[in-house]
Amino acid sequence: MDERRTVKVSKYLSKHLRHQPERIGLVLDARGWTEIDALLAAAAAHGFPIDRAELDHVVASNDKRRFAVEGTRIRANQGHTISVDLALPVAEPPAYLYHGTVAARLPAIRAEGLRSMARHDVHLSPDRETATRVGARRGRPVVLSVDAGAMHRAGHEFRVSANGVWLTAAVPAEFIRFPD
Repeated sequence: MDERRTVKVSKYLSKHLRHQPERIGLVLDARGWTEIDALLAAAAAHGFPIDRAELDHVVASNDKRRFAVEGTRIRANQGHTISVDLALPVAEPPAYLYHGTVAARLPAIRAEGLRSMARHDVHLSPDRETATRVGARRGRPVVLSVDAGAMHRAGHEFRVSANGVWLTAAVPAEFIRFPD
């Protein structure tokens, strides 16, 4: 499978497993799961045929491990804008987590902290390298350090997705270390 096709399939899966399942007639359960056969049939019926080998390749090779397969079902690991309960347990975070963004967003983040916006949670990375890659999607990256340990001690809850992304409802500005 060539790289361009891999990216197209990954984006298609993200769109329909995280944001718009109804667009192709797909039904997700309360935890975000759907049957793989139903997904493949819906994609084909809407002009984007994906075979099982392609799907398996995208799931296995995705550097961000965006998707999980459990038996005959598939779901996105996080990043939903639709209502799902991923049933992730509360977890104690490492002392610091990181958030990649761009300089244009800094004034709002300084004023309001990190908010989930259209997603269910704020996404935080366990390391600077991952946060840099995330921020670079929108331009020159700026990496913010989040004092997750202090947030946890103050009563904020964290969860970690199957692909290692840390999730929390919001990050107040006082827990963010901004670059100089």
